[in-house]
Amino acid sequence: MLKSIAIEQLRLGMYVHSIPGGWINHPFWRKSFKIDTLEDLQTLRDCPVDEVTIDTAKGRDIAPEHDHDDQAPAADDQPQPSAEIVIAHQGASATVAVRRPATRTETAVERERAARIISSSKSTVLHMFSEARMGRTVDVKDAAELVTEITSSVSRNADALISLARLKTTDDYTYMHSVAVCAMMISLANQLGMTPEQTRQAGMAGLLHDVGKMAVPLDILNKPAKLTEEEFASVRSHTVQGHGILQQIEGIGEAALDVSLHHHEKIDGTGYPFNLKSDSISIMAKMGAVCDVYDAITSNRPYKAGWDPARSIRHMAASAGHFDPITMEAFVKAIGIYPTGSCVILQSGRLGVVVDQRPDQLLTPRIKLFYSTTSRMPLQPEIIDLARGGDKIVAYADPAKWGIRSLPGIDLN
Repeated sequence: MLKSIAIEQLRLGMYVHSIPGGWINHPFWRKSFKIDTLEDLQTLRDCPVDEVTIDTAKGRDIAPEHDHDDQAPAADDQPQPSAEIVIAHQGASATVAVRRPATRTETAVERERAARIISSSKSTVLHMFSEARMGRTVDVKDAAELVTEITSSVSRNADALISLARLKTTDDYTYMHSVAVCAMMISLANQLGMTPEQTRQAGMAGLLHDVGKMAVPLDILNKPAKLTEEEFASVRSHTVQGHGILQQIEGIGEAALDVSLHHHEKIDGTGYPFNLKSDSISIMAKMGAVCDVYDAITSNRPYKAGWDPARSIRHMAASAGHFDPITMEAFVKAIGIYPTGSCVILQSGRLGVVVDQRPDQLLTPRIKLFYSTTSRMPLQPEIIDLARGGDKIVAYADPAKWGIRSLPGIDLN
């Protein structure tokens, strides 16, 4: 039975059927879900809505009338021990304990470190991929050191390195795409509560997932026009080619082999190379699919301009049958509903670019204002913190609608 209740009446165990306003008013990727944690309960109570719709057939009903909201929370609303996350990996399972995140470094500070890491990573990945293109065995010792550096940066502030890694050119896309996917895999692994070793394996898998593209001719990879059937088949072969390359590396992890081969599989079975369905795809490959697509569609390519990060998130969320829902939800929490670099319109009518966000406040990032849709005039750039109130995001914005061809988001400081 569907029932509308006041936001204050929400309790653990209730099944949320719908929330007014969709993503604008809440940080949850799914439209409907059961409230299983105190964190989700508090997040819902903090949403800018007065009521939600619950389904009492799938979860707890509202308390009897004598159970007043101003009384102490019921026993089952008290904090509970974090449930273990059981991850199925091709028939086997690994139990992963959720870790408390490290103290977050200020974005401006970490961005300086991240810039140095990205600068040095280009030569490392370029050399590694060049060896693969020439048919030589790849030495991943330097890659392992790079993964360690990226892991440290992501643990201090994931937003800093990931936002910078997005700012790649079409010429260095293949190499820097690998760095970006590496960073996002690490951030996603943290969000999923994976162990340090599993997180390291996820990062290495992200860094090496596209090594098979070195077996694809450059004129096909960089072709600005639509690919022929034969050319598309060549591109699709990079998963099998990459798996073959990595098999020649002594001591390569299973995660890297798995993700290189399966990161283009879809949970509905329409992916490649084997048309695997959800139960046959490992968690690492599901993670690789999400991170690979997000960076691909937000990056400038020879055949298209990159999409705004927020638009990309919404597009991926609407791609039914492509991504694993649990993995996608964790990715949204890791990357943000309005990722850094997103163009948004505020309630005041001003346009701004997201320059910083907090993992616990996904709806109130820091914004760099640059344009007034009311006066249709540029504004003196100003950074505001939406967490302090005074304005709020209404929706993501398409700058082209206002005649804006470039955003003041390259320098995010």
